[in-house]
Amino acid sequence: MALVSCSMLSCNFAYMGKELETVQSAGVDMIHLDVMDGAFVPNITFGAPVIKCLLPLKKVPFESHLMIENPEKYIGDFRKAGSDIITVHAETSNHLDRLIFQIKETGAKAGLAINPATPLSAVAETLRYVDILLLMTVNPGFGGQKYIEYVTDKISEASELRKEKGYSYLIEADGGVDNIHGPKAAAAGCDILVSGSYIFRSANIRDAIDSLKTV
Repeated sequence: MALVSCSMLSCNFAYMGKELETVQSAGVDMIHLDVMDGAFVPNITFGAPVIKCLLPLKKVPFESHLMIENPEKYIGDFRKAGSDIITVHAETSNHLDRLIFQIKETGAKAGLAINPATPLSAVAETLRYVDILLLMTVNPGFGGQKYIEYVTDKISEASELRKEKGYSYLIEADGGVDNIHGPKAAAAGCDILVSGSYIFRSANIRDAIDSLKTV
């Protein structure tokens, strides 16, 4: 059974705290916090201060997904703000091992994300160190996009590589995940399904979360 991580990117930011409480009460396993800088991706969202404000309401692990340039400058800030997992993009660093170790030194779990067009081979040597491998199933920057089908093959590849090498990372899919594409990703070996638009736009949030948990 896959874990469900709710992306707060699709919530109503005017009621972010209330929306957080709603999805936690409805049974999500994790909270996914999309941090965008308008440089690495064509959108701007929020940063560590906003996450810190949500910390008193936290009941499940927070994953901060840093879609930003120069993430090494901000790792400490996001850990102090309450991030249990800090995920960075391979495309933002020439020194991935150093960046992953920097995250781990804070006590947070280290996640490594790659965009749809980035091959798994580009990060193969670093996977032995990461806790989560996040495979983007859309091009990052905006919620509500359609799931990119070919990434399902990359999920299978990551699952096979994990088994072959004896690695322990969890595989996470992020983007366009709903009750149609979630089962495909889970069947291919995905452990964590990140969903935002599907959850928040559903008539019944609990039912939407349950439909993903049962895949």
